[in-house]
Amino acid sequence: MLPSLYICSQLHKISRGGRGGGYGPKKNYKGQRRHFTDADELKQQQERDKKQQEWRRQQGIESDEEEEEEPKATAKSQGAPGELPPSDSDSEEDSEDEGDKKAKGVEHLIEIENPNRTGARQLKKVTELNTTGKTQLSRREREELEKQQAKVRYQQLHMEGKTDEARADLARLAIIRKQREDAAKKREEERKAAEEAKGSKS
Repeated sequence: MLPSLYICSQLHKISRGGRGGGYGPKKNYKGQRRHFTDADELKQQQERDKKQQEWRRQQGIESDEEEEEEPKATAKSQGAPGELPPSDSDSEEDSEDEGDKKAKGVEHLIEIENPNRTGARQLKKVTELNTTGKTQLSRREREELEKQQAKVRYQQLHMEGKTDEARADLARLAIIRKQREDAAKKREEERKAAEEAKGSKS
C-alpha cells in the first residue's frame, strides 16, 4: 500500500505544475533586478580585446574571425585612388540586383502592367527624364483644356457676329432700334402738333 500512495503523491505533484521528483515548482525570475554593464567595463573589455589582437599579430597567430574580417576590409579598400570606399548599402544593392535577375512568379512569361509593381530598374533619375518631349495629359486635363479652347473660339466668333446667337442678338437689336426710332418720330410729331394747336388758339 505504501508504494501506491507514494506514486499517487508524485502524480499529484506533477498535475499541480511541479517538475516532479520532489523538486517543487519551477522558479520564476521575473521579479529580480536587472544587471547592466558599466561603460567603464565595456571600455576595459575592448582594450583587452585590442591588446590580445595585437599580441596575436605579433606572434603570428590569427583567429578565424580576424581572417574573415581582413579579406572584406581589403576588398572594400581596393579601388581607384581618390574614390570613396563603397558603403554597406552598395553591397546590399548589388545583392538586390542579383535577386532581381532571378525570375519571380510569371513576370518572365507575361508582361505585367501593374503600377504598384514598379521595380528599381524602371525608376529614372531627374537628369535622365525627357523634359523636351510633350507632356502627357490625363483625360480630365485634356477635356478641360479642350473646353477652354472651345469657349475662347466661340467668344471670338460671337464678337465677329458669326454665331447663330450673335445673329439673333443683332436682329433683336435692329428691331429694338427701329422701334425706338419710330417712337421718337411719333413723339416729335405729337410735340409739333401740340405746338401748332397752341399757336392756333392764341
